[in-house]
Amino acid sequence: MFLLTIYLVIKRKESFLGLKPLKPQKLKDTITTLGASFIKLAQVLATRADFFSQEYLDELKELHDKLPPMNNSEFEEVFNKAFENNSFKTFDKTPIACASIGQVHKAVLFDDTKVAVKLRRKGIKKRVIADIKIINIFNFLFNPLFSFYTKNSIEAVIKEFSSMILQEVSLNQELQNLIKFSQMYKDSGIKFPKPFIDLSCDDALVMSFEEGFRFDDKENILKEKIDFNKIIGTLVNFYTTQMLINGYFHADPHPGNLLISKDGQIILLDFGMVKSVPNSSRIAIIELIKAANERDYELYISASKRLGTIAYEAPTSELAEFTSKMFDIFSNDNLSSESMQKLAFEVLESTRKMPFKLPSDAIYILRVSAIIEGLGTTYIENFNGIKDILPILQENLPKALGAKDSIIETLVDEIKDIPFTLKNLKSVIKQASNGELKIEISNNQLEFISKEIKSFIKPIILSFGLIFTSIFMILYDKELKQMALTLFVIGIIRLLYR
Repeated sequence: MFLLTIYLVIKRKESFLGLKPLKPQKLKDTITTLGASFIKLAQVLATRADFFSQEYLDELKELHDKLPPMNNSEFEEVFNKAFENNSFKTFDKTPIACASIGQVHKAVLFDDTKVAVKLRRKGIKKRVIADIKIINIFNFLFNPLFSFYTKNSIEAVIKEFSSMILQEVSLNQELQNLIKFSQMYKDSGIKFPKPFIDLSCDDALVMSFEEGFRFDDKENILKEKIDFNKIIGTLVNFYTTQMLINGYFHADPHPGNLLISKDGQIILLDFGMVKSVPNSSRIAIIELIKAANERDYELYISASKRLGTIAYEAPTSELAEFTSKMFDIFSNDNLSSESMQKLAFEVLESTRKMPFKLPSDAIYILRVSAIIEGLGTTYIENFNGIKDILPILQENLPKALGAKDSIIETLVDEIKDIPFTLKNLKSVIKQASNGELKIEISNNQLEFISKEIKSFIKPIILSFGLIFTSIFMILYDKELKQMALTLFVIGIIRLLYR
């Protein structure tokens, strides 16, 4: 019912086979009952003002930090395990935020420093492992119903999600992420909490207490006359630096993790979900942005194939037509968000049989993109990632490609690389002359070859299986010769017309 409701609400349909979507309150209660894994999915959906009506958004956004808290006995057990000594001057036992993995309390240290203390929910690791097992069982049961690339995409999502959520339940891991992030992006103009390492452990993370409005607190942000276009620009620039330049990014920027101070500064919280982008994926994304901005469909398709979102053997001509239609929709300033979404779904419906897929590298990149676009729709009418974000990304491309602040610095770097380039060229020529030149095959090409080999061998194995089964039946019981003959004939036909 959860999945059906999401489908019906996004597609603006009243029912499917007589089944109606859950009401907003019931949907939130269902997600809360399903547990941490489904809450994480719903948190992404809760950013989409263009997908959901306001009544659904009001309920879904409570999943960020308004979940039921631990009961008193669980709280005492976790608190006493985390803090054996009296570490606080005061500690407010009523949490200020309750999320799927933990809950946050306000406290004061003995030197009067205000801190936020994140306590991990009791038994959350076991519950997450159970969720992962349930999801894998469903995948095993329904796997035969999906196409080759859909299976790959589902498995990639499950594998990546399982790995990430297990990291997220470790507050020691979150502490290390926060330390590294604060050092790497100290000059970004974004504020991060200061960790108190000596007071933190795997069950508790102690940080400086940061104050500001939630990113989706539209009423108070507008009351303070904060320039939201500037905020979105800063956020997009920051994520461009994270994903395209450094390849290390915060993968969970939902409204509960983003605060806006009264002076308009972005404060980023919760570092449980931090990802690294491989260099090959980073370059493919850069080329995607460049191609999208220049409407270069061939480069866009080529980069998509290297990123892994389009299969190696996908037909270029059909993909070029699809890409052209999508960019025409998203660059149309006269369309409302709802009309844009409807047209996009219609175009996507026409390409259902195309070999699109979702590689693990792209999962959180797409998730972050969806969240940021969703945040933009909260404040900017008809906001969309192609029309509004691309120009900002385009400005950052030279930096992402390694260009320095000045032309002279860039030229100096290029001149320094000349000896290494010549050395590599000499090595290639030598290998070619000795017959030792090797060609590397990409993962996409290997996947295509693997798929083709499987599709060729599978009917042969099945045919011989039927033939040998028929022979075994004759040897076992001659009275089964009629059935054995039938299996033998089917095996032969299957072998000849595979």
